[in-house]
Amino acid sequence: MVMPVLGYSHIQLEWQLPEWRNWYERLAEKRKVIRYDGRGGGLSDRNVIDFSLDSHVRDLEAVVDRLGLERFVLFGILHSGPAAIAYAADHPKRVSHLILWCTYARASDYYEAPEIPGMLALVDKDWRLFTEMVANMVLGWSAGEETRQFADYMRETITPEVMRHAWSAIFDYDVATMLEDVQSPTLVLHRRGIRWLTADMAKGLASRIPRASLNLMEGASSLPFEEDVLTAIRDFLGEGEETAAAPGLTADDIRTILFTDVEGSTALTQRLGDAKAREVLREHERIVREALRAHGGSEVKTMGDGFMASFPSATRALECAIAMQ
Repeated sequence: MVMPVLGYSHIQLEWQLPEWRNWYERLAEKRKVIRYDGRGGGLSDRNVIDFSLDSHVRDLEAVVDRLGLERFVLFGILHSGPAAIAYAADHPKRVSHLILWCTYARASDYYEAPEIPGMLALVDKDWRLFTEMVANMVLGWSAGEETRQFADYMRETITPEVMRHAWSAIFDYDVATMLEDVQSPTLVLHRRGIRWLTADMAKGLASRIPRASLNLMEGASSLPFEEDVLTAIRDFLGEGEETAAAPGLTADDIRTILFTDVEGSTALTQRLGDAKAREVLREHERIVREALRAHGGSEVKTMGDGFMASFPSATRALECAIAMQ
C-alpha cells in the first residue's frame, strides 16, 4: 500500500510520467501495488478542509476495509509518514512491514528548517512561485527541466485553498509517542543531501522504532522514484537472491539467526570483579540492542553474556555483527 503525499498526489498524471510509471511497474513485478489519492488532491474531491492526522488514518482504514486486506506492506512518504506510523501502531496484525521514506515523527521538527516559513508565505501571494520553490526543494535545486515539469504537475494536483488548509493541519502532526508501539519490521529510507529534512531526523526516527533499520542514501531528491529505492525495498522484504533460491518459500519463511558471545567473560569477571564486570556487560547489552534496532534485527532471547537474534536476511545479520564489534 503506497500512501499519497499531500500536494504531490495524482494517480492519473503519475501514470503518464514515464519515469514514475516505470518505477510503479517495477515495484509491482512481484506484488500487488495499491495506490490511492488522498483527500483534497489528485482525483479526490477538492472541497475538503479537514486534514488532521486522524482524517488521513481514517482514509487509509477505509481503503483497507473496502479492499478486504488482511495483511500488507505499508509505504508512507513525506507527510503521509506520520499517518503510516499511527496506523501501524494501532494495527500491528495488519501491517507486515512498514517503509518510511523521507518523513518525520513531529511536524514541528520539519518546520524548523529555514526554507519552510518563506515557502509557505508564498501560497497566497504567488502560487506559481510557491510550486516552483517546492519543486526545487523536492528535487534538490539542480534538476532543470524536471523542476519545471514537477511544478506544473503540482499545480494540477491541488489548489492554493486546499494547500493552505493542509499546511495548517500538518503543523500539529506528532506521533513521537507512538513510535515504540510499532511492532512491524520497519525500514527508514532517507537521502543525506536533503537540507530541509535532515539525516539526524531520520536517525532519530529509526532509533525509536523497536524493529527499525535505517538506510541513508546519497542524493538530495525527496521523491522515491529511483532504482536505489527499489533495491532497498526488495532487500528489506527479502526478495533478493536468498528468496529466489527457494521458490516455494515467502520472505517471512526465511530468517537468518545470529548468536553473540563475549569471549573470555569468566576471565573478565575474575580480573575486574563482579560489579565492574557487570557494568561492562550492561554496556555490551546496550551496544548489541542498538545495533539490532539499526539493522532490522529482532532479539529472540539473552543467554548469559550472549544474544540470540533473528534477521530477514544474511546481509543484515553480517552488517549488524560488524557494527557490534
